[in-house]
Amino acid sequence: MQKVPFNYSPCIILAIAGMLLPFGTASAATDTDTFDVTVTVITACEISATDHDFGTYDALSPSPLDSTSTISVTCTSGASYSVALNAGTTGGGTIPARLMTDGSNTLSYNLYTNAGYGTVWGDGTGGSSDVTGTGNGSVQDLTVYGRMPAGQGEPAGDYSDTVTATITY
Repeated sequence: MQKVPFNYSPCIILAIAGMLLPFGTASAATDTDTFDVTVTVITACEISATDHDFGTYDALSPSPLDSTSTISVTCTSGASYSVALNAGTTGGGTIPARLMTDGSNTLSYNLYTNAGYGTVWGDGTGGSSDVTGTGNGSVQDLTVYGRMPAGQGEPAGDYSDTVTATITY
């Protein structure tokens, strides 16, 4: 007897495949929502200053004694600021003049906004000027230019004063 190949029709194959699938297949459901992420950036500034050391002063020298120090300012980007320096803690010092003392005697000096020594760096009053700027988010160094007038003739000793730097923003 001769074997006759069995011919499966495509419909039968699909029907058999459909029976092999699990009954009641479910499809996955999803849902979405959105939410805001926010922050408020505040305007902020920080200030720090190095000591201003004139070194040694020759009271007989005909030349003034100059020196520098640095005030470092860090402010939020875009923040306007103003840095003022008070008259110091030695009695009698007023802007635009400042005084150092050894406890009994005084020496005059001043702090300026530039190397030309033309503008006293002060508290914004009495012929003095604050230093202003705009923050960039990084440290900005401001140079303080100090000058002691020549020939003050005070006795030898260690003189000092304490100046407060204030940033307003």
